[in-house]
Amino acid sequence: MYDEIFMIEDPSKRNPRFWEELFLMKVNLEYLEGKLESLDGEELMKIKDNMNCLFQHCIQALGEEHPIRVVNALQTLCALIRGVHHKNKSTSGFDIINMLMGFDKAELCMKNLMESLDALLCAEGSESLKSLCLKLLLCLVTVTDNISQNTILEYVMINSIFEAILQILSNPLSRREHGYDSVVLLALLVNYRKYESVNPYIVKLSIIDDEATLNGMGLVIAQALSEYNRQYKDKEEEHQSGFFSALTNMVGSMFIADADEKISVQTNEAILLALYEAVHLNRNFITVLAQSHPEIRLVTEPISPVPTTPVTPLGTTPPASDVISTAELPFDADVQTSNLLITFLKYSSIVMQDTKDEHRLHSGKLCLIILTCIAEDQYANAFLHDDNMNFRVNLHRMPMRHRKKAADKNLPCRPLVCAVLDLMVEFVVTHMMKEFPMDLYVRCIQIVHKLLCYQKKCRVRLHYTWRELWSALINLLKFLMSNETVLLAKYNIFTLALMVINLFNMFITYGDTFLPTPSSYDELYYEIIRMHQSFDNLYSMVLRLSTNAGQWKEPASKVTHALVNIRAIINHFNPKIESYAAVNHISQLAEEQVLEVVRSNYDTLTLKLQDGLDQYEQLVSHSSSPLINVRQNLAFNTLSQEVLLKEFSTIS
Repeated sequence: MYDEIFMIEDPSKRNPRFWEELFLMKVNLEYLEGKLESLDGEELMKIKDNMNCLFQHCIQALGEEHPIRVVNALQTLCALIRGVHHKNKSTSGFDIINMLMGFDKAELCMKNLMESLDALLCAEGSESLKSLCLKLLLCLVTVTDNISQNTILEYVMINSIFEAILQILSNPLSRREHGYDSVVLLALLVNYRKYESVNPYIVKLSIIDDEATLNGMGLVIAQALSEYNRQYKDKEEEHQSGFFSALTNMVGSMFIADADEKISVQTNEAILLALYEAVHLNRNFITVLAQSHPEIRLVTEPISPVPTTPVTPLGTTPPASDVISTAELPFDADVQTSNLLITFLKYSSIVMQDTKDEHRLHSGKLCLIILTCIAEDQYANAFLHDDNMNFRVNLHRMPMRHRKKAADKNLPCRPLVCAVLDLMVEFVVTHMMKEFPMDLYVRCIQIVHKLLCYQKKCRVRLHYTWRELWSALINLLKFLMSNETVLLAKYNIFTLALMVINLFNMFITYGDTFLPTPSSYDELYYEIIRMHQSFDNLYSMVLRLSTNAGQWKEPASKVTHALVNIRAIINHFNPKIESYAAVNHISQLAEEQVLEVVRSNYDTLTLKLQDGLDQYEQLVSHSSSPLINVRQNLAFNTLSQEVLLKEFSTIS
């Protein structure tokens, strides 16, 4: 029957019941898409009327009472949309909307289609039909590489399905079946011409205040991230107990890089995009980050399982990590004290380990953008720093030759901001490499700065091992200096160096307002004095470049000026330490002796007050749009014909 559609003549002339019979026939997606692919632009234009008829009859069939007709119509629409778009990639000369519907009928066609899909999604009917509706919508949204060039979505903007998506997310049963597809669909629709016109989905998402809907959205995101974390942990344990691990132990850690590759799990950028949009657009969603999820428990069989077996591919099928189970997925072992933010931090610690892989690089960037949004939010900062909300967060750490693997059992319970800082320190320490991820480093340092600004403003004295942060920052400066020539050929490293120096300036100028004890402030001075050679070398480097008339004159001079207080501390205390050592005939002073010299010489130290250290520019969405290719995370599967027939076996 498909062959008749691809003839110039109207197939209903020979057989008046052609269209009725077509939707009773099993859909052959591969044949239909292959047939469209085999035609050139001119041949396709000759059968445009038949294509328009097929599209319109598919939409009409969505209103049928017999579910099989509806299923076949949905599958046929998927194949048509994909086939025509795919053809348009290689052949110009026809417009997709005109080819599918005809310009004159496009508005009415899409209105009827969206109304039918909305009705099917909101009805209490078959879950399989709802699943197919969402697959069709996802197919429609992701069919072009750039979502904003997908003109058909103008009709999806006009005929909103936003309320249908919210209904799915607010209902535990429908969310269990369709939550993942619904959340990703919403995130994608929000990104359509985001900065070019008024997108109704952005407006509506930003004003949701219904607790059930927001919690539902958070639960779906938490499940997907938690499943990724679980899979990674399983692979890690499998790897550690395997032959490769034994071999690695025999010969030391020379194969660490290979071992890391063995336990890589495909990243889930689609769900990260959804989390970003929720956090960025809706202030009410921030409260969801801190809430534990009582619905998440051990996987149990649902009372009446609904068949959702994917068989016929409509696109790239993602790995199991990206498909939500029919039962609510569990968090990991510490389920009682888990929440979305903890799960996200664990996820981030995994994907940010290896930024050499392009997908992980995108995921790492998106994780840092999300953390930036969180670090800028007053309410989020309040619960991050809340002493009454302590958690044990087991972040994944990159295997490195010079450090031992931390024991999970020894993790202390601390405010969540400590885990965020740990994650930032871990990133700084582990990514000093030839393929230097400058953009990620800048975002990382910005997050630390924003957290410090909150602590200074609210006088939060956080009990954190600040020395680890100071040490990581100094090592970063040393790396920038030792790789000056290579890095300057690609980046303005002085922007990053200035940000690092200004973090130290924050501690020097305002540390007395947020460091936990006076001795912490003494330790800051000790670290600066102990590592004075690194600061001296940096000063020499920026002074050399700022006195030349090259392109780095201005950015280097900014670093020169920023170093004024650090150099004042070094120049003030070093002579006094040397004098103390000479008087007491000590060649090497212990830490406590240096601290004693520091404490007794504060009163004669003169520092300059530097303006603007506790101020920052907020994340500008337009300049950091995180829209990425998320097709790999979508299961574009139709449902097995056999399963559907079994479900609808009551049809006479």
